[in-house]
Amino acid sequence: MRNSPGYDVYSRHCPARLVLDRLADKWVLLVIGRLWDQAVRFNQLRRDVDGVSQKVLSQTLKKLERDGLVERRVYATVPVTVEYSLTALGRSLAETIESFSHWAERNINAVLAAQHSYDAANGEAAAE
Repeated sequence: MRNSPGYDVYSRHCPARLVLDRLADKWVLLVIGRLWDQAVRFNQLRRDVDGVSQKVLSQTLKKLERDGLVERRVYATVPVTVEYSLTALGRSLAETIESFSHWAERNINAVLAAQHSYDAANGEAAAE
């Protein structure tokens, strides 16, 4: 099923693969999911997305801003306040990411059981 004439993500030269590549990053998914309902300051975002480093979060936000998914607002306070929020384009993606995240939460036990079963049948130690 093709929704956009002229683009085919199965073609190696399709520019839409750039979007798929971006969405393959767990930090991108988590940041967009966290920004779903409100603007968030950088440090709050770092606390909310447990495990992300300051450097990786900064790089992720810059990529998302460049892609038009996140907006950065700077407020002239002392110290300077910076907030991030989703753009309209980002919000259009966030619903899909939210569904994807909830699917992962609902099905992780089945995935872990399948991995355990596979590893037992193939004599492999748990890889991850």
